[in-house]
Amino acid sequence: MIDTAGTLYEAAKVLKEHGANRVFTFATHGLFSGKAFDNIANSCLEKVIVSDTTPRKPGEENIDKIIRLSVAPLLADAIYRI
Repeated sequence: MIDTAGTLYEAAKVLKEHGANRVFTFATHGLFSGKAFDNIANSCLEKVIVSDTTPRKPGEENIDKIIRLSVAPLLADAIYRI
């Protein structure tokens, strides 16, 4: 889960300081509250991939680092199998 992305911002910075060439992050839920968009936009993260389990926030479309993946096929398959 990503809330304000403050911890994520700091973790990515430490990874780069210790030699990481590229930093990506994946999370199930992108809550994106508070300064999340600023933290992500100003971070060294290349991409932030989240699922579409939470509503898209206004302004999210302006952050090209954020990618939302749909869980619809996974849920449809689970329903079909039940």
